[in-house]
Amino acid sequence: MGTLLSVNTGRPRPSDHADIGVTAIDKRPAAGPVAVTAPGPRGNGGSGSGLAGDEVCDHRFHGGDDQAVYAYSREELDLWAEELGRELPDGVFGENLTTRGLATTDALIGERWQIGEQVVLEVCATRIPCRTFAGWLDRAAWVKRFAQRALPGAYLRVITPGEIRAGDPITVLSRPDHGVTSGVVFRALTLEPELLPRLLDVEALAAHQRDHALHRVR
Repeated sequence: MGTLLSVNTGRPRPSDHADIGVTAIDKRPAAGPVAVTAPGPRGNGGSGSGLAGDEVCDHRFHGGDDQAVYAYSREELDLWAEELGRELPDGVFGENLTTRGLATTDALIGERWQIGEQVVLEVCATRIPCRTFAGWLDRAAWVKRFAQRALPGAYLRVITPGEIRAGDPITVLSRPDHGVTSGVVFRALTLEPELLPRLLDVEALAAHQRDHALHRVR
């Protein structure tokens, strides 16, 4: 069991590093409960996020049911803080959920979490860093550095909607036995393409990442 340290949401802000000129990567902890629902397919005209009060700006590559909620652990943020020599507050990586005591990078694709009394989420995809992320952190060669460390956290889809808040317990309800974690998917799609065949039979993997893996294998 883990703990939800914070629920983080963001609004669009101007950015010189985003292709469309705005980004909502600057997530801040919400003060009270936050409603969680499936946002629908990517680019359907909604906010793109599974969290009320949160926005997704570039709907070409972000948001939708298979990227409804992004989770990152406090333990991994602390590793980065030590390496970068700077404070990294909850939400700074653009994560919606900052967790403690729960693996995010090592979460299995298809693993289900219950948060609080109502919400159930399913791990379904990994994060691929972009230049907006690099510009936000203001670090040279950040995309390469992030890829080499391979600590991507995890994207989740909404199985059961409801409300969550900071302090809620997170319980892992089920875990598949295929051994493919968000970290494995990340490594396969970035610097270790020899892992790509392992992704093809993982049914819970987001279609856009499974299709990308299939294309590269072929």
